Amino acid sequence: LGAKSGKKRTSPLLYFRDGDDVVVIASKGGYPKHPGWYYNLIANPDTRIQIGGERRQVRARLATEEERKRLWPKAVETYKGYADYQIRSKGREIPIVILEPR
Repeated sequence: LGAKSGKKRTSPLLYFRDGDDVVVIASKGGYPKHPGWYYNLIANPDTRIQIGGERRQVRARLATEEERKRLWPKAVETYKGYADYQIRSKGREIPIVILEPR
């Protein structure tokens, strides 16, 4: 749901799996601000995702610092562009969002 509008939103995202969790990166191509979908998930962490034909209910949360250290290299392995985005972001820490089953 939109953080301000409350309207249902759909955002196709690159992801990778970490056990039962799905991990997404709020890179916005390295722009200085986080993407809109990030704010929507922070405001409404209980949501639904679809991967292929599978739909699942999840709860979004930010990765802890310890998780971030482990997951950021996996993100860059999944998509090399994230390393460039981090440089381009001029110091903005790109959020790692973990979508846990609920």
